[in-house]
Amino acid sequence: MRTVLPRLAGTVTLTCAIVAGTAGVASAHVRVTPSTTAAGAYSQLTFRVPNERDRASTTKVRVTLPQTDPFLAVSVRPVPGWTVTTAQAPLPRPVTEEGTTITRAVRTVTWTASSGAAIGPDRFQEFSIVVGKLPGVGRTVALPTNQTYSNGEVVRWDQPTTGGKEPERPSPALTVTAAESEGTEPAREAATAGSTTGSTTDSTARWIGGGGLLAGVVGIGAGVAGRRRPREGGRS
Repeated sequence: MRTVLPRLAGTVTLTCAIVAGTAGVASAHVRVTPSTTAAGAYSQLTFRVPNERDRASTTKVRVTLPQTDPFLAVSVRPVPGWTVTTAQAPLPRPVTEEGTTITRAVRTVTWTASSGAAIGPDRFQEFSIVVGKLPGVGRTVALPTNQTYSNGEVVRWDQPTTGGKEPERPSPALTVTAAESEGTEPAREAATAGSTTGSTTDSTARWIGGGGLLAGVVGIGAGVAGRRRPREGGRS
């Protein structure tokens, strides 16, 4: 019994460290997760915004959309407690879509927290938009994001990742993959129907997996300890 308990305690401590480490990696920096990146398709983009300050809350998030390959259609999923606004800007050159010449497109999407809805310390929030159509295969689409805190600080996530080394404040970005095959429904329809984003599912799975591992370790330890405990009457 004296040998089992220290080993069990060490195993539980290690498991907790692994779970905590996984959660930290998952929530560090502002990230974007596309539901699809198929060229020429519509995509639901979900921005995960963690609060990285101990004494301030995140009150505003602004995402800047591209102009070189503009998104001609943009819709926003409501977030309880947050108001959202979009702002258009002139395009550097006109774009023709289905016979229509377009000279302006949505440039920024801004979410602002109402009282009590701000992202507090050690918490995160997700913001989703549906955009289209995505540009050609192999294009990397940068989506610079400004994060405003309640103390007035503005963190600009706008640094490009070059040479495989991530900068201090990387810009959220996605890389467009091969075009969809015929018969595949666009992501716009799935998002409009209220589909759950892959990032939320991934986060939940990590926590459930970590919790299950911890419960399994505790259960094994309890079983071993039970077998080591002498029965009544001195029988083993």
